[in-house]
Amino acid sequence: MKSIKTKIFDELKEGEIISPNHPEIKQLRASSYKTISLIQKLNLSSDPEEHLMLLREITGKYIDRSVAIFPPIYINNGTNLEIGKNVFINFDCTFLALGGIIIEDDVLIGPKVSILSEGHPLNPQQRHSLIPQEIIIKRNVWIGANSTLLSGITIGENAVIAAGSVVTKDVPANTLVAGTPAKKIKRIEDEI
Repeated sequence: MKSIKTKIFDELKEGEIISPNHPEIKQLRASSYKTISLIQKLNLSSDPEEHLMLLREITGKYIDRSVAIFPPIYINNGTNLEIGKNVFINFDCTFLALGGIIIEDDVLIGPKVSILSEGHPLNPQQRHSLIPQEIIIKRNVWIGANSTLLSGITIGENAVIAAGSVVTKDVPANTLVAGTPAKKIKRIEDEI
């Protein structure tokens, strides 16, 4: 897939609010529908090489051979999605990536995890606008099953998100968080 790269993707990455009457909204939707088509192919495949090929096409970026995905996976648009080396993505994950999702090396993502880099204004008259905010997941993070990461947060290196957590704020490195909203449970010490 040749990526449809327009100004709107830069605006999303920069966190600018996108109104439903943005002059490039049709291009954004067309790009998302292309992504959905490729995701459907990925989800029907059991071939890891095909998964990587399709993910490269979805993101328009190189995806290392060490990345593993257990489909199904759901991505609304891969233009602002980056995936490092040795990343494992388990079954049934959802990435709303228009605001930008950066997944660094050695990250483990449990089943049914949702990473949502976009939201909407509370004001009912503006509700159909899109508020993008980048999510950064640092190296060696473990995100437990059925967790949700909301827009505009950074998960620090070596952090652990307990299963079922809803993360609304930054998580410091080497920290275990749990709950809704997620709160610090303890600092993770190096254990031998």
